[in-house]
Amino acid sequence: MRIYQEADLVRIAKRENNKKRDYLVVNPLQGKHIAAKPGKTLALFRALADTLKASCEGRNILVIGFAETATAIGAAVAASLGAYYIQTTREEIEGAQYLDFSEEHSHAVQQRLVKNNLDTVMARTDLVIFAEDEVTTGNTILNIIHIMEKEYPGQAEYAAASLLNGMDKEAQAVYESRNIRLYYLLKTDHSGYSEILKQYTKKGDYLSFMQPAPGHDGICKGDSQESEENRTENSERSRTIDTAKEFSISGWMDARQLVLAEEYENACRLLCQEMKKCLQGALSGRILALGTEEFMYPALLAAECIEQSGAQVWFHATTRSPIAVFKEEQYPLHVRYELPGCYDKNRRTFVYDIASYDAVILMTDAQSREQEGIQALVRAVGLKNKKIYVVRWCLD
Repeated sequence: MRIYQEADLVRIAKRENNKKRDYLVVNPLQGKHIAAKPGKTLALFRALADTLKASCEGRNILVIGFAETATAIGAAVAASLGAYYIQTTREEIEGAQYLDFSEEHSHAVQQRLVKNNLDTVMARTDLVIFAEDEVTTGNTILNIIHIMEKEYPGQAEYAAASLLNGMDKEAQAVYESRNIRLYYLLKTDHSGYSEILKQYTKKGDYLSFMQPAPGHDGICKGDSQESEENRTENSERSRTIDTAKEFSISGWMDARQLVLAEEYENACRLLCQEMKKCLQGALSGRILALGTEEFMYPALLAAECIEQSGAQVWFHATTRSPIAVFKEEQYPLHVRYELPGCYDKNRRTFVYDIASYDAVILMTDAQSREQEGIQALVRAVGLKNKKIYVVRWCLD
């Protein structure tokens, strides 16, 4: 198994208007905020699963992935372990009952776990594994464990698996006292992260594709002096690129509700196969697969599938995280695109550092027929790309 170093997995970014924690660890291999090669991203997630396998043999396991950044991590770990899987969510699920908990340091504090079908599986589960990109204080996981222990007393042991672990000795001692096992690929020390941010002073570019105020083009260019001609050209493109070729593919399986990971993976791979049929002739050269918010794992598997056919493929996703951008080359994010959400047009979402590709595939499981979010995403991607396809995973 590859040994990962801090240089591989850690970049420090600045959270916007967050008094709890001013920095955010951005992982360049995770495929969330920074475009990554899908094969390398999945290798990272599967390496985390490998740290668990020896202690999971013969056990009935439920993996819970945290929305939104760890949904793909959790799914990959669950698939490797042959476990049940569910991701937490911030979405409204029709007919769902929830276990609600909080994530205090987050931009969106409230989290929820869909309870439907969980009772039956928890009755025969002896190990629950929480999958995260990073565990720092461990408080969010403790919050949900407290709720699950009340709901399912004495039914399972608990463990946390994360790509990064930044817990201090006191936080680790709490977990040890409660017999909560910790698994991770890399131990990190957060003590100097806030200090790192002080070196960044040149404001990056902020482009808004929300409904602009009358007379405002929605494009704000940091400290750069962009010519009026270029500003007008970009503004016109952002208004005129309103559509992309859209494909609806049936067979949607929603991991916001309990799934058997093997079945979920099979459904995702069928989605990949159908998508390749729809996009025949468009999957060569430089390709971007871009997921939306919590919808990461199916898009990541699709990206890997295209990559295996010989194309140069990158993957990342939109996010609800508002992160400051700076121009310095060593800072991880330089251009921020602000968008209405694909799942809720009144929600702000973001995507960072869109590059130029031969084709871009926007993948979503947003079932609403609202078009504001996807059209805004198409316009944002269209500033640097001409061939844009929308793939929507639907029930039928």
